[in-house]
Amino acid sequence: MSLEIVRIPVLNDNYVWLVHDAASGETAVVDPAVAEPVLDVAKARGWTISQIWNTHWHPDHTGGNAAIKEATGCTITGPAAEADRIPTLDRMVGEGDTVRLGEQEGVVMEVPAHTAGHIAYYFAQDAALFCGDTLFAMGCGRLFEGTAAQMFDAMQRFIILPPETAVYCAHEYTLSNARFAVTVEPDNQALAQRLAAVEAARERGEATVPTSIALEQATNPFMRANDVAELAERRAAKDAF
Repeated sequence: MSLEIVRIPVLNDNYVWLVHDAASGETAVVDPAVAEPVLDVAKARGWTISQIWNTHWHPDHTGGNAAIKEATGCTITGPAAEADRIPTLDRMVGEGDTVRLGEQEGVVMEVPAHTAGHIAYYFAQDAALFCGDTLFAMGCGRLFEGTAAQMFDAMQRFIILPPETAVYCAHEYTLSNARFAVTVEPDNQALAQRLAAVEAARERGEATVPTSIALEQATNPFMRANDVAELAERRAAKDAF
């Protein structure tokens, strides 16, 4: 893996991802909720931010755009379908478009459901997926603007990625998700073991992401849903959990 990826915890439970390519010296930020902590981490590492990649328009994913751009002159890329809601965008992208960091190339996947124009960035060479609020560790995003059918389609796209793919989601929701997941699949031993591991990690104050496609294939009730109706039922239950 040639990309160095740093987790920056901000706000209550958000994660901003700082992505650095040593060969070129380029650095990108994924979904900066705020600017100052991101700029501080980049400065401490001697990295210069040249790009921002947004997955969707929500303020806890774009709130740092303007200040980081003002400080660095970076280029901001985000979903074309939400360009009217992200006024700082320089480049609008959709399905099949690419982003580059040095020689590393990521492909844009349109995965609407959480928001109407949500996208993800998949770097096959580095086995890295930046999925915003679509896929979480043992969870998926709320259906604020999309449908269960769209979320089911997104899960089917993610589940066939290589199992070693690291999933860089944007929130620390894992413990809550795990506690719900065991009510859906109480006989899933992999899930029971993962819940115990997550509880121990959180007691130690440790982060639980990134996760992996393999882990989600084994323990994520939304990725494991058999059809749209089952995913919809599970999402409604999680909303009320």
